[in-house]
This record gives sequence, structure tokens and C-alpha cells, in this order.
Amino acid sequence: MQFQRRLKSFCSPAATVICVLAIGSGICLGNEAAKSSPHPHPLMRDFLGLNAHTVQFKPKLYAPVCRLLRDYHPVPWDIGDDASKAPIFPMAANGVDWNALYGTWTKAGFDVDACLMFNEIASSKWKDPQAYGEAFAKAFGPSGPRRIVSSVEIGNEPAKYSAEQYREVFEKLAKGVRLGDPKLPIVTCAMMTGKTDQWSKPMSAIAGLESLYDVLNIHSYPFKDKWPTWRRSYPEDPSIRFLKDIADLLAWRDAHTPGKPVWLTEFGYDSASRKPAPDGPWKQWVGVSDEEQARYIVRSFLVLSSIGIDRAYLYFFNDQDQPQLHGASGITRNFEPKPSFYAMSYLYRTLGDYRFVERIAQGADDVYCFRYEKGGAPGSPIYVAWLANGGNNSRRCMIKLDSMADINRAEAMPYFDHGATSMQFHKTDQGIEVELSQTPVFLKK
Repeated sequence: MQFQRRLKSFCSPAATVICVLAIGSGICLGNEAAKSSPHPHPLMRDFLGLNAHTVQFKPKLYAPVCRLLRDYHPVPWDIGDDASKAPIFPMAANGVDWNALYGTWTKAGFDVDACLMFNEIASSKWKDPQAYGEAFAKAFGPSGPRRIVSSVEIGNEPAKYSAEQYREVFEKLAKGVRLGDPKLPIVTCAMMTGKTDQWSKPMSAIAGLESLYDVLNIHSYPFKDKWPTWRRSYPEDPSIRFLKDIADLLAWRDAHTPGKPVWLTEFGYDSASRKPAPDGPWKQWVGVSDEEQARYIVRSFLVLSSIGIDRAYLYFFNDQDQPQLHGASGITRNFEPKPSFYAMSYLYRTLGDYRFVERIAQGADDVYCFRYEKGGAPGSPIYVAWLANGGNNSRRCMIKLDSMADINRAEAMPYFDHGATSMQFHKTDQGIEVELSQTPVFLKK
């Protein structure tokens, strides 16, 4: 198998021990999904995404972070109080000019995925979803004059719709999109295999409708606990469902719709500077620190890039420092960059033209090391290495690399705007000796 090496991994409890790293058993991060992937892993610039919200988004501010945007597009804005009428695009019924709004995003270099939000429209009152889908696709799809939406999601988390109701609306909307612009890719709402949660729909909701969707969609968060703390763990934690639910959907895809892309359109971490009110509904909520958010986000993107999905969109772009579930998930706080903003910008800038190629180490002694190649072509690797669960401790590690590795720089991911921190490293016959911690280190030519 491509990702296996016949090497051993050794580590002692001593803080200063030198570790010789190779691929370890670790936890399952999608070995089978990666092995059965029908196409190469995407370039990171085509993988890293960010969730945004309409008029609040500032394209210039977030341009350094990624080129993929997912917008929560409220259908009620378009149709107003009368769900029986098709909208008159590009104007929404509430006065928003989508041509101007999405146009500023595309001019800034962003690729727009529009997630149609219709949970607040009773399924019995929405008389002609097909007409809406057709009008939307004609107005904004890649075949039309504006070409400002590159994909459309049929629902986000339509919790107020039963699986049967969602299926009915999905089928009508998707048929309309196909009529309006056959080149506009259709993405499902958040789906889940097995026993679903309240925010996802079962796979049975789209069974037999394979011709009406192009991408399978999933939401997954690294929850260690749910109500009342909603505490989250580090992304590689083998005890949480974060990666396992994604792997289950990849396996379902391989068995039922081989070749269709899978997108993770929501994941993320809350980090607030304030404590929750001691007597409020979120009094037991637990967030992560700003620095933890930054490194967990980057490590999530790295791990996710290795498992066979085609895109991953981070939730969220901005927050107002609310210490509650999803209230502090932004990479900016009141539009001021948090450490995660600088960390994600560095990831995008450094690996944007690269794609995941190989796991050098995966989980043994909590050590991870991945290899990325520019354009996927051999000869220009960047290696990224880190400790998954070492607390604030660091240790010297010897990373055994192949003969193509020509490492002349080592940089620790930045948390602030002064750039990455240069790391001391030492070349030996065994490989590269460098100090690792929970902060990813990028080994470059």
C-alpha cells in the first residue's frame, strides 16, 4: 500500500528523547478511503474553504485565508412572504442584489458555493421549489451571463423537515437546477450514515436520486461531550466521532455512488475571550483557547486533506466573542484577526499549490508527519510534522525521510502577523532531527 513503510517507531517517556518516526497504526484516518480514492487528492487551494454569511462578509479581509467560500443563502430573502412565486433574480425580495454581492466575492478571487437555507419555510407552503431552482440556476450558474455561483446546496441542516419532506423538496429543487443550468453542481444537505442526529438526514432521503446530485455533504464537529459543555477535543482524538463519521460516509459513497466527491462543509472550534455567564443557559459551556483553535484548525485541515474528501469548509469566518456553542468559531473576532486567521493564512500561502501525497507518520507516540508535493509531482516536497496530544510539552524527534527530501528550512506555524518562527533542525544519516510540539512544523526545501 502507498502509505505503508516497513519501519518502526520508538519513543520513551523522557522529554528530551529522540524519536525515529515512521508510519504507525495510530487511529483510522481513512486509510481505506485514501487507498480507494478514484482521483488524486486536491490541491490545498481547492480544498480549504470558509463559511460566510451574505452582507456581513468582507472579501478583502479574508482574501489571504482561502479561495473557497460557502454562503448561507436564505431562500426567504428571495421569495418574501409568498412561497408560491419564483423570485425575480438577481434581486431578492428583501432588496439584496445577489449579482452585486456575489460579484464582489468572485472579483476578489473567491469561488462561491451557495447553500440554500429553507428550514423556516414550511414544506406545505412551498408550492413550486422546481421553479425556484430553475430560476436560481439560470441567474447565477456557470452557463449564464453572471457565472457567480459555482455550486448549490439543497438545504443546510433542514431539521424541521422529515426525511420524506426533504426528499420531496430536494427532488423538485434539484430538477429545477438541472433545467436551469445542467453545469451547476448540486450538493446535498448534511447527510449521515447509520443513526442520524437532528441536524443531518439519512442516506435513504436521497436513495435513487443519484442523477440529481453531484456531491455528498457532511457536517462533523470534534465534540468530546455534547450538552451541556459542548467540549471539543483535538482533531486526531481516537475517542471522538469527528473523523469516524466522515470515514463512514466515504465508505457509503464507495459502495453506492463511487466517484462522487464528498465535502465536509462544517467543522470548527469555539474560542472566546470571555467566560459564560454563571447563571445563564451556557454556564457550563467549554471552549478552547485562541492558540488551541489555531493549531486545531490547521491540523484538522491537514488530517482531512489525507482521508479522501474533496473539500473542507471551516465554520466560521467571524464571531462576536459569544461564549456559547458556535458563538465563538470565527477566525476573526469583531473582524479583528484571531491567531487562527494567521495560522490558516500561512497554511493557504504555504501549501496552496501542494497536495497531500503520503503519511510518513500517523499517530504512533502521538506523532504525525505528512508529505505534500507541489502539483502532486515528485521532487518538491513539503513535510508537516506535529504532536497530536502532547499538552504544552515538546520533544526532539528524528523524522526519517526518503531520498527526495532536500530540507533547508523548518518553520513553526505562526499565531500572529509577524510570520512563521524558524526552527533549528539537524540533518543526519537517519533523517531530520527537529523539536516537535502541538504546533505544526513545516519542513521545506
